[in-house]
Amino acid sequence: MDNFIKSQHTEAQIGIGYALLAFSAWGFLPIYWKLLDTLPSLEILAHRMVWSVLFLVVLLAVQKRLAEFRDLFKTPKYVLMLLGTAVILGINWFFYIYGVNTNQIVETSLGYFINPLFNVLLGVIFLKERLNYWQVLALLMATLGVLNFLRGFDSLPWIALTLACTFSCYGLLRKMIPVKPLVGLLVETLLFSPFALIMIVVWNADGVENFGGEWKNIFFLVGAGVITALPLLWFTNAGKRLRYSTLGFINYMTPSIQLIIGVFLYNEPFTSTHAVTFGLIWTGLFIFSINAFQAHDNT
Repeated sequence: MDNFIKSQHTEAQIGIGYALLAFSAWGFLPIYWKLLDTLPSLEILAHRMVWSVLFLVVLLAVQKRLAEFRDLFKTPKYVLMLLGTAVILGINWFFYIYGVNTNQIVETSLGYFINPLFNVLLGVIFLKERLNYWQVLALLMATLGVLNFLRGFDSLPWIALTLACTFSCYGLLRKMIPVKPLVGLLVETLLFSPFALIMIVVWNADGVENFGGEWKNIFFLVGAGVITALPLLWFTNAGKRLRYSTLGFINYMTPSIQLIIGVFLYNEPFTSTHAVTFGLIWTGLFIFSINAFQAHDNT
């Protein structure tokens, strides 16, 4: 019995280590995209798709899992569903890169703070899940935060809402597709890589392609495949070892790091309106997280 408890404790520690790697990597990702901020966001996205395919193929080959990838095409229904998620993922990646490279990191972090609460809302609408009092209160706090942003800046935080909406929809659809994360991501990026390659070739013919230019651009564009796949691998390993509620709570590391980077490293403005908006959303997230832990402990 003691050995079993010790084994469980060790697995949890390993899981937390993987989770910290994944969420901190995603948190520091704005710094990576900033190294390419002289390039158009669409060009960065195209290279991210292409190099992700190559790196994921190598990664699955090392893990001896390419058979899973080949077998997936025997079920056209899943491939078609993954085409839909690929479109949503591409939109999410584009607006995230665009937000970072147009000095709106604070707003991108807002989107990923809102995301868990969007997940709850989609669960109610599409999965017929029922909310308790505390979950309703958490959603209300987040809604008030967005309305406060709208009132203070007389504009909708459309980048934040786009990121939250697309990532929540992506997560909901992927939940319905019985395909493992890395295999699914390979199919998603593979489906779009022909279009990405065509755009790269056209840009090169027109003389506006940056891949053959500075070595820095070449290095970081190729590296986009690595920084896309590795955090997902770490996240998958964490998910196998940790409770979902624990993973969800650690998830808040990512937008927190992004917010700190935007304000303190890139000197983006953080006004009193930002403070009230984030304060309301953080309060909602705190209520939601505590309720999730209590619900798990009672099961």
